[in-house]
Amino acid sequence: MQISETETQITSEFAMFDDWLDKYNYLIELGKGLPVIEDQYKTDQYLITGCQSKVWLHASLEDGKVIFRGDSDAIITKGIVSLLIRVLSGQTPGDIIQAKMEFIDQVGLQEHLSPTRSNGLSAMIKQMKLYATVFKMKGA
Repeated sequence: MQISETETQITSEFAMFDDWLDKYNYLIELGKGLPVIEDQYKTDQYLITGCQSKVWLHASLEDGKVIFRGDSDAIITKGIVSLLIRVLSGQTPGDIIQAKMEFIDQVGLQEHLSPTRSNGLSAMIKQMKLYATVFKMKGA
């Protein structure tokens, strides 16, 4: 599925909820469904700087596609990680680099997060695009 298609799905899912309490609960549910990251990736090497909570992100390249795995010690942040992985994992490095991540504004995520969570969201996206850039530079 293309990034834009996944973004459209997510926007539709969030549109089903009338208020942000329900949307936060949905984020929590998404976080609970995030596959467990291996303990070997829950080290400082994979820790995202700029997040108030701890967020670990690992990327690998498989058949020309970037596969992300992640986790967080904060449940709402874990839901955000889940969304980002859903949108970007399984995409080519070039597509990840070009991704506009428009769903974030469309669902109102950025404006409804605390400033520290908002900064963390930006840091996560930046790190994911950095991984993609490195893979692309290596000739992926």
